[in-house]
Amino acid sequence: MEIDEKNVADIQAQIDQSRSDDDQVLSFVLGGEEYGVDILRVQEIKGWEKTTDIPNSPSYVMGVINLRGAVVPVIDLRVRFGLENITYNDSTVVIIVRAEDTSDSSKIIGLVVDGVSDVYAINRDELQSAPSMSGTINTEYVNGLATVGDKMVIILHIDQLITSGILSDVKKSLNIE
Repeated sequence: MEIDEKNVADIQAQIDQSRSDDDQVLSFVLGGEEYGVDILRVQEIKGWEKTTDIPNSPSYVMGVINLRGAVVPVIDLRVRFGLENITYNDSTVVIIVRAEDTSDSSKIIGLVVDGVSDVYAINRDELQSAPSMSGTINTEYVNGLATVGDKMVIILHIDQLITSGILSDVKKSLNIE
């Protein structure tokens, strides 16, 4: 399945238009499940491109890309969440997101996903709590579950996922504290 450039452009336009709404979620597909991230955290959507490897990094760190002069780490969420690996194809995309850490500084990171899905308006008050069970996704990385039509969308807490999850693992692997 190839990237539908019109679909990505339409979603990017929705992202740009909804920057003032705090209940918009960009959804994406990963391993047959639909996930979502706060649209205010999405900087852009790019097609898959080869990365430059980073020695001694965790297996889910694909490497880095140059994004208009900024070095951006790229994370494969399939590997991070312990899902089965697939070959990247024309529908594979990188969602560039911004996370805030406790020092109020921003971290830009790319998330490799199977494909983007849609933009949904989610009522935060209607989010269901993530059930506490052991699994591949730590529940501290999940804001909640949203019902959209007849399906469930797992809404990720991007700040927790990136700053306390991914970046702490990278720092440990590189012996940086």
